[in-house]
Amino acid sequence: MKPIKVLAMIFVLTISTAACATAGDNKPPASPLDGYTIHVTAPHVMDGEVVGPFHHYCKPINDQIIQCILFESTEPNARMTEVEYMVSKDLARKVIPEWSHKANWHDHKQEIETGRVQVNYPTDEDTVKNLVEHVSKTDGIIFHLWPKDAPIPDGSVGIAQSVGHWEMLHGKIGE
Repeated sequence: MKPIKVLAMIFVLTISTAACATAGDNKPPASPLDGYTIHVTAPHVMDGEVVGPFHHYCKPINDQIIQCILFESTEPNARMTEVEYMVSKDLARKVIPEWSHKANWHDHKQEIETGRVQVNYPTDEDTVKNLVEHVSKTDGIIFHLWPKDAPIPDGSVGIAQSVGHWEMLHGKIGE
């Protein structure tokens, strides 16, 4: 046998074996998507208009940062419209310039106190209490990636805001 044919056979055998092993256990390999098990809903403000509520699927990536992928609904093919980072107030307020922090970030303690945030999962009362306590010590920034009524993302990125933060800076919506 020529070396090329042998290498091709080994390659095909390796791919086939890997595919069978994956198909046999029917379990996907570990990925960065694992662990997005915190499910919270909250409305946002975009361009002075209340939109949502958005479904936040979140996971802590370390003790100071929680990252969330946001969707319009809980449907399996829902559009991913935003990404939010929740960063400990100590870190965010030390690293972000004051003007940017005031314009683009919001205080989760203040947002939670408005009553607009709903924790859907986890459901255990003690776990929810601990989660709310932890998140209330963070500031958030939301990158809006899919413009309202657009058929596809167009490359523009907006900074969405919590309703309470918008009202604190600009007054009630619609005034």
